[in-house]
Amino acid sequence: MPQKVLVLGAGLVVKPLVDYLSKHGFEVTLGSRGLEKAEKVVAGTTAKAVKIDVEKEEDLPVLEEEIKKVDLVVSMLPWLLHTTAAKMSIKNGKHFLTTSYLSAAMKELDAEAKEKGLVMINECGVDPGTDHMSASKVMDAAKAKGGKIVSFTSFCGGLPAPEANNNPFGYKFSWAPRGVLLAARNAAKYFEDGEVKEVPSEQLWAVAKKMDVKGFAEPFEGVPNRDSTQYKEIYNLPDIKTLLRGTFRYADSWADLMLSFVKLDMLDLTEGEINMTYKELMLKQASAEGTEAVAEAVAKKVGHPVDGHVVKAMEWLGLFSDAKVTAKTRLDAVCALMLAKKEMEYAEGEKDMIVMKHTYVVEYEDRTEYLSTTMTSYGLDDGTTAMSRTVGLPVAIAARMVLEGRITLTGIQIPIIPDIYNPILEELANEGIIFEDAVDNVVAK
Repeated sequence: MPQKVLVLGAGLVVKPLVDYLSKHGFEVTLGSRGLEKAEKVVAGTTAKAVKIDVEKEEDLPVLEEEIKKVDLVVSMLPWLLHTTAAKMSIKNGKHFLTTSYLSAAMKELDAEAKEKGLVMINECGVDPGTDHMSASKVMDAAKAKGGKIVSFTSFCGGLPAPEANNNPFGYKFSWAPRGVLLAARNAAKYFEDGEVKEVPSEQLWAVAKKMDVKGFAEPFEGVPNRDSTQYKEIYNLPDIKTLLRGTFRYADSWADLMLSFVKLDMLDLTEGEINMTYKELMLKQASAEGTEAVAEAVAKKVGHPVDGHVVKAMEWLGLFSDAKVTAKTRLDAVCALMLAKKEMEYAEGEKDMIVMKHTYVVEYEDRTEYLSTTMTSYGLDDGTTAMSRTVGLPVAIAARMVLEGRITLTGIQIPIIPDIYNPILEELANEGIIFEDAVDNVVAK
């Protein structure tokens, strides 16, 4: 009898997960509040779709009945809903996996999961996920040889493939842009040369740095992502001096525009009736004087030339138009324009890509090694996105490894130990997602 898996959530990254498990002989049930959406995901596979809305109290008995039928649960729901499904999984003696960051609420389930012999793997997507796996593999090998990791950086970005990078923002949305713009408001914290660096949200895009990645003629820009200092303990790096995790964007586009939006206070979330046109709003935010033209006023405010990329991109988006603002916040006013621009969505046939790069500095008694890991994955010709493959396949593989007895750990886990990352990375390579490790330089002492 085939082993059974319940997948919760039918979002854009779920299909490769369902396809992989079905292909390998598992009986998959996909639960979603949108039954029609779930049925489209399972079409052409042996999986079946059921209607479950985890947010509705009246649907929780349905959720529990479905959990009772399976051997393992994978939650691809919004992170706030994981705990409900995880608690019900533990109660019924089922393993539980997710791609989301490990939350405090999930950590509290560790003892009960261990007591029942269950594994609860979190952060098993791409970022977080394969970033942990690929970096831990290199750093564990260096530590085993007596090396001290004194520097580690890790950057990842989901971007249009170069041939699809055809709008002034250097970015395209697979879903609503609000979440991406909200992330642009984050502050950052990291280690640099032995010191803790804290970057307030309004300065985040000012510290973007150009970075070369193997296989690309032009550099990317990397910007710090939230709190990197916690990874000193998570990765067990007692000697670390520089530790920075961040996000990639195409150079000379997104970062300059986000910093300019910050200067104009266009990422503000204060709610209220705006009741003016975009042109009038931009004149107001730029503190325009008298009859000053909107482009000139904005250029002066953000510190870019009026005929330069930033001002032209804002005009292209529609920020200087006479269209009425209907949103309740300035951030949502920007979102509305992005949603209206077809060029900020993937057209049929256009591909996305995931780009990841780690750098390491490892000190030995007689030498210092400079190492790197790179991974680039492109969307497939059939329309499957790189984002969906790099998020969905790692957790699908982890589920398979748990059910086949190749991962036997219990309790709350993230994929930073060999028993988890080795089999997943090996199978990802079989699926064409390959991490290339390199020794870039060795300096004798």
